[in-house]
Amino acid sequence: MLDKGKHFLLLTVSTLIMAIGTYFFKFTNNFTFGGITGLAVLIAKTGLMTAGDFNFVASMTLLVIGMIVLGKKFAAKTAYCSILLSVTLSFLERVCPMKAPLTDQPMLELCFAIALPALGSAILFNIGSSSGGTDIIAMILKKYSSFNIGPALMLSDLLITIAGFFIFDIKTGLYSLLGLTIRSFMVDTFIENFNLSKYFNVVCDDPEPICDFIVHELNRSASVFHATGAYSGQDKAIVLTALNRTQAVRLRNFIKITDPKAFILISNTSEIIGKGFHSI
Repeated sequence: MLDKGKHFLLLTVSTLIMAIGTYFFKFTNNFTFGGITGLAVLIAKTGLMTAGDFNFVASMTLLVIGMIVLGKKFAAKTAYCSILLSVTLSFLERVCPMKAPLTDQPMLELCFAIALPALGSAILFNIGSSSGGTDIIAMILKKYSSFNIGPALMLSDLLITIAGFFIFDIKTGLYSLLGLTIRSFMVDTFIENFNLSKYFNVVCDDPEPICDFIVHELNRSASVFHATGAYSGQDKAIVLTALNRTQAVRLRNFIKITDPKAFILISNTSEIIGKGFHSI
C-alpha cells in the first residue's frame, strides 16, 4: 500500500510541477517547444480555444493511440497524468489569468519553462509513465527504434517549434528552438541522476570486515573474488558491490578507517538491474 501511495504521489507532484512550469513560464512567453503544450500555444494564438482546452482534446486522442500501441497498463497511468495536467492548466487559466510574463527577463523565464517540465517528465519516465501528448509519440519511437527519450522528444516536437517562427516572431522562435534543444538533453540528465548509483571494486587483503559492513550495516550484498597481484605476486581479494550515493560515502569512510591500504575503484552507474535496484 505504501509503494502504491508513493507512486501515486510521484505521479501527482511531477504533473503539477509540469503544469506550473508550462502555465506561468511557457504560455505567457509563447514558447512553442514541448509538444502538445507548445502546439496549444499556437492554437491559443488563433483564438479557436484556450491552450488548456486544446491540450485536453489532443492529449486524449494520443492517449487512445498509446493504449493501442504501448498497452493498457501504460495508458492507465498516463491517463491520470494527462487529465490532471489538462485540468490544472484550464483551472489556472480561469483562476489566475496571465496577461503578460511574470518578469521582463525572457531568458530567465525560459530557464524555468525548460527546467520544471523537464523535471516532471523525467520523474514520470523514470517510473514508467508519461504526461501524455507527444511524450507518447516519444515512447513509441523508443519502443521501435534505438532512440533515447531525449532525442525522440526532439524529433517529435521539432515541427511544432519551427511553426513558432511563423506564428510569432523570430525572437520567440529562437527562444523556443533553444528551449527544445536544452529540454531534450535535460530529460535524460535528470533520469540518469535519479538512478545514479556507485559501483565499487575494492582490492584488499581481508574482505571479511568490509563484507560484514556491507551486509549488516548497509543492508546490501557483495561478491568476493580471489586474485593475485601482478607486481607483488601476493594473494588479494576483490569485493564487488553496488550502492546508492549515501551508502557509498559510508562504505568509503569505513574502508578508509579499517583498511587504509585497500585499493578502491568507484564508478558512477545509472543502469543497475536486480534486487534492491531496478527490475527488468
